Amino acid sequence: MLSCKELVAHSSDLLDSQLSLRQRLAVRAHLAMCLRCRRFIKQMRLTQAVLRQLPQEPIAELDALAAKLAELRRKSS
Repeated sequence: MLSCKELVAHSSDLLDSQLSLRQRLAVRAHLAMCLRCRRFIKQMRLTQAVLRQLPQEPIAELDALAAKLAELRRKSS
């Protein structure tokens, strides 16, 4: 059975559907037993879905907002 560390190492390939049948079975067996890794994979899938929703082209307003937030963070530190 995979360790948690091994599952994390395979997580990107799992999310990209690039695991062999044997690897997928090992991952599924581990996830059936490990709540923390199930949560980790769920969070990774959510992150992947959110990132896919982001626009491809940079948006000037977002860049300006990011710069303003960075400036405020520097001032508060």
